[in-house]
Parts: sequence; structure tokens; C-alpha cells
Amino acid sequence: MLRPRIPTMPTPTAIVTPIDRPAPIEQRHHATACACQHPAPAPAPAPARAVPAVRLSPAGLLAVVGGGAAVVLVVGAVLVSLLLAVAVTAASVAVCAVVLRSMLNNPRHR
Repeated sequence: MLRPRIPTMPTPTAIVTPIDRPAPIEQRHHATACACQHPAPAPAPAPARAVPAVRLSPAGLLAVVGGGAAVVLVVGAVLVSLLLAVAVTAASVAVCAVVLRSMLNNPRHR
């Protein structure tokens, strides 16, 4: 019941390609520079902006600012609650440590 069952495939379903061997490296000789003077290549034109500038209406700008403020407030509330949870946990661990220390150090005074 708990043994894994490996499926068997009697015939391959994919096309099997043989491994290609790397081609031999060809040695090429570079031509020497000529003594004549060639004109410098023309500079490439600046690429046109593909994305136009975004224009926001006052209502859109207000929505973006409001959304950003809401995100900041929510993230801040989550972080403060996490910090508070860590502080409460640390305080309870400290109280437990003090109680255990007092119980273990003074066994006669009980």
C-alpha cells in the first residue's frame, strides 16, 4: 500500500535526438587595417520614447495619494501590532524567569 509505483513506458512517446558533438574550431586570420582614411560613422539617432508620459487629473492624483496613505497606515498598524506582541511575550517570559529563579534559589523559605 505504501510502496511507490513507478510507471512503465513500453514505447517512448517523445522524439529522441542524438547528442551533437561540438564542431571543430576554425582558425581565422583577420585582415590588416588599410592605410586609407575612412569617414567616421554617423551617430545613431536617439530612440523615440515608446511610453508616453502619464497625465493624472486632480481626482486621479488624489486617489493615488489616498491609496498610498492607506497602504502606509495598514503596514504601520501591522508592524506596531507585531512589535506589541513581541513586547508582551518578552514581558511574560521575564516574569516566568523571575518566578522560577525565586523558587529554585530559596527552597527553605517556602
